[in-house]
Amino acid sequence: MHLTHPAGRPARRGPGPNRSGPWAWLRTCAAALAVLAGLVLPAVSSSPAWARPSPDAYVTNAGTNDVSVIDTTTNTVIATVPVGGDPEGVASTPNGRRVYVTNRASNTVSVIDTRTNTDVATIPVGNMPIGIAITPNSLRAYVANAGSDDVSVIDTTTNTVIATIPVSTSPNLVAITPDGLHAYVTNFGSGNVSVIDTTTNTVVDTIPVGTGPIGIASTPNGRRAYATNFASNDVSVIDTTTNTVIATIPVGTHPHDVAITPNGRRAYVVANNGTNDVSVIDTTTNTVVDTIPVGGITGGVAITPNGRRAYIVTVSSNDVQVIDTTTNTVVATVPVGAFPGRVAITPGNGKHHKPHKPEKPKKPCHH
Repeated sequence: MHLTHPAGRPARRGPGPNRSGPWAWLRTCAAALAVLAGLVLPAVSSSPAWARPSPDAYVTNAGTNDVSVIDTTTNTVIATVPVGGDPEGVASTPNGRRVYVTNRASNTVSVIDTRTNTDVATIPVGNMPIGIAITPNSLRAYVANAGSDDVSVIDTTTNTVIATIPVSTSPNLVAITPDGLHAYVTNFGSGNVSVIDTTTNTVVDTIPVGTGPIGIASTPNGRRAYATNFASNDVSVIDTTTNTVIATIPVGTHPHDVAITPNGRRAYVVANNGTNDVSVIDTTTNTVVDTIPVGGITGGVAITPNGRRAYIVTVSSNDVQVIDTTTNTVVATVPVGAFPGRVAITPGNGKHHKPHKPEKPKKPCHH
């Protein structure tokens, strides 16, 4: 059966840590005493990686060659970041410092600094990169190159490709297990999923699934992976211990992507080109428990870290629809750029901005 890849469209062109506070003087004194004693102190741990207080949703726009940044608190676009040609996949580092974007037409990956929302690096990868996922330690990014049938491995410290892994035909999206040991890659053209050992960067297993797999997501406990099969209109449930399909779940027409809630209880599957809705799967019973109309051809899906919202890219209407996962209803619609594709959500730091307090005077050292 000959399949037409939904992502095989023609390329579109288009327009520091806080070191003040009541204990700062103690650190200063300790450092001074260590120098006097000829000792070397271990580095003082800095504050966690910078991140905005609320998570942000990053949406790739293939028609305008940019990325829309949505504040998930206000559901408004707060920045637009120019990237490469025909941006498709997007992933945030777990520490929230960077967002990586695959550019299909440019055969590159753009690196966005989330503090400034600027493109700070461009990395050449394989042919027609689509999906991307980042390891839990934020040190590696795995890029599925649909045109060259391989996966590029990026060292996020140097932003260089350190390995290229051959897989099956037309790899699409990537999911990495929570322990960071394996990457699961859907191969649209061959109807299977490649399993990569991230320690050796070699394929250690290949799992037959449905026809035209595209989306894939791992459960938070790492025991299951859910793969959407675009041409067979179903979802394959993979047991990651045995790497076998243990269930097949019928969903809407042409399922395109999938995201799983942080508690692992629900999988949200977006369908397009037919039913224009979202199937909600109970991961305990592996049955569809709800169907949510979204009123347009859908693309990617991502869920906020607290699990309360699902962000659905609506390609046909150039917007993102926000679903309340408690009621499974659309509660907001956010206009973005032209022909949006996929979405990734940063972790946020879970804190709110506080007024700046003047630094207290340093106390004298006593010894």
